Amino acid sequence: MTTTPSHSSHLTRIAAPEGVAASPHYSHVTWGKGRFVAVSGQCALDERGEVVGEGDPAAQARQVFENLRRCLAAAGATFDDVVKLTYFVTDVAHLPAVRDARDAVIPADRLPASSAVQVSALFRPELLVEIEAFAVIAA
Repeated sequence: MTTTPSHSSHLTRIAAPEGVAASPHYSHVTWGKGRFVAVSGQCALDERGEVVGEGDPAAQARQVFENLRRCLAAAGATFDDVVKLTYFVTDVAHLPAVRDARDAVIPADRLPASSAVQVSALFRPELLVEIEAFAVIAA
């Protein structure tokens, strides 16, 4: 079943191309016209470089999305411009907390493409989640 593309200004999202199973958690395909923005992986560090929410994946995910918001804003972008998120988690059991934090800032009809990878560790042992983002800003 082919889904109708969702258009948001300069971006197009296809939740499930024909022959690909739909997911409520991401769009399979996203593209747009404009300026490309890459945001390095963000972790749950505050402006002083201290870990927020040690041992708490939900608190860490919220801080990560706040850091992503700030990085996107520095480039003139918002979460509406995000075409791809990549999640790195130390345990896939953290993914529901990550999705909840994402859903608080990205509407269900604007979900970007995404990938999730379980890793053995991040650069500091108390960190549980890292997320990188790619965005396209309207030209």
